[in-house]
Amino acid sequence: MRKKQLRAPFFVVNPKAYLYGKESLALAKAADQLAEKYDVDILFTVQHADAATIKQATNHLFITVQHIDGMTVGRGMGYVLPESVANVGVAATFLNHAEHPMTLDELAKAINRADELGLITIACANSLQEAKAVAALQPDIMVCEPTELIGTGQTSDVSYMEETNQAIRAINKEIKILQAAGISTADDVAKALQSGADGTGGTSGIVCAPDPQNVLTEMIKKVAELRDEGIKR
Repeated sequence: MRKKQLRAPFFVVNPKAYLYGKESLALAKAADQLAEKYDVDILFTVQHADAATIKQATNHLFITVQHIDGMTVGRGMGYVLPESVANVGVAATFLNHAEHPMTLDELAKAINRADELGLITIACANSLQEAKAVAALQPDIMVCEPTELIGTGQTSDVSYMEETNQAIRAINKEIKILQAAGISTADDVAKALQSGADGTGGTSGIVCAPDPQNVLTEMIKKVAELRDEGIKR
């Protein structure tokens, strides 16, 4: 199956397990409106149980699950069958996040199954060394987040961003790069995109803010502004 085309610079709204049900749906609808207004591609991660509902209620988002397993139809109690999410219109999946790590063998199998079903793969790596190993598996997007910065509100050093960007592109220049550790403000968004990344995004900086929709609006406005300016460093 053909994958949905993703345009850079893109943005990922990743509520993880902070939101589900009605709260997740409300933020997704707000993100959907922003995607249309600013013509920015937004990947919105959902709990698996919410995927169908949020897909049906939105028109412009890349509905994204937070994990799949590299299994096929049949035995596999308790695992996430890739067909089950593709069947309800999911466009992408995260893999190997620091909070749900996978072995390289598990990751390779999951990437292959996602490719068969037309799911965009977003593979995570928590170090330069791991980034090089994961890049060899040819995911569509790579997230380069030092584990110790996740959820801290502290962004990666620009030199780390640039080094991982260069290392991944030296292996496969077709892989899109997401720099998203500690993104909490529009300035953080600018820092990530100006490092040369194709996209950025946030979790706690958005969902734990007093007004998540306002924070998200400012971030998406910044993505659109940088795109229109040609993302100058």
